[in-house]
Amino acid sequence: MGLRAYVVRRCLQLVVTFWAFFTLLFVLFRMMPGDPTSMFIMDGMTPEQREQRIAELGLNEPLHVQYIEYVRQLLTGDFGQSFIYNDPVTSIIAVRFMNTIVLMATALIFAYIIGITFGALMGWWRDSRFERGGIVVTLVARSSPEFWVGIVLLSVFVFWLGWFPSSGMRTTGGELGGGFVARYGSLDFLRHLFLPALTGAIAYLATPTLLMRSTMLDVLNADFIEIKKAEGLPERTVLYKHAARNSILPIVTVAAIATGTAMGGSVVIETVFNWPGMGREMVSAVNNNDYPLAMAAFFLMGSVVIIMNFVADLAYVYLDPRVEYE
Repeated sequence: MGLRAYVVRRCLQLVVTFWAFFTLLFVLFRMMPGDPTSMFIMDGMTPEQREQRIAELGLNEPLHVQYIEYVRQLLTGDFGQSFIYNDPVTSIIAVRFMNTIVLMATALIFAYIIGITFGALMGWWRDSRFERGGIVVTLVARSSPEFWVGIVLLSVFVFWLGWFPSSGMRTTGGELGGGFVARYGSLDFLRHLFLPALTGAIAYLATPTLLMRSTMLDVLNADFIEIKKAEGLPERTVLYKHAARNSILPIVTVAAIATGTAMGGSVVIETVFNWPGMGREMVSAVNNNDYPLAMAAFFLMGSVVIIMNFVADLAYVYLDPRVEYE
């Protein structure tokens, strides 16, 4: 099988995966107990008002009619109207989705820069105190729950030292910039971003560190590394230009997959730091049976995972010519 046939086959699989994914979302949310009016029952909603509200939301239609309407909305990019907010879902999730992307992208960038660097050094200085200490620190970071790391950072940097704010994206009463740079580039925003991004970086640090170390150990046993050392090249040149450069391929594919999974893992971090992102909004929508908003949030999160897995497959085939197209 050639490269073109492999890409076509993966694209077809991507379409089938998306269909199965959004169909499963529709079925699961329709199987949930209760409906969007359940939260208003305690406020004195009469049965007639409840039935009228269900009809207004289109939930009295047969399931196949609701499914067709749901597919039509997805294909047109219209996620419908939020049951709770009474606003278009697209306008609600647009800003929150970007907030999550900024948070998790920052965390992953720091995690992979630090992880690749320290993993390469741990592999280069095999059996040293640096390697043994690095493995201990990495394993501790890997086994620490995100909520625990967040609480520790809050205790140290907020309640003890008072260096950073405890929650949110900006100081209460602060101005909200209009453009991307004004919104996400202000000093106030960066101070609020530091602790949740550091929490995410610690949570995702172990994978690139240990993988880079393992790959470096394999590469350092290759003949060409001994040849480069025999040529009298400086140690730094051998380390970064030849050993680390040939060890980074697995990191590329793992980073693509980690980007997708990190989007789903943002719920805990956003809850601990009261970050107004997709994770918190998704939990709130599920609790309130807000089907359009919840399904849109899950669809976007799941889409990132599916697409990044697809990118990882193609990237690996492109970067490593030894891979067979099966």
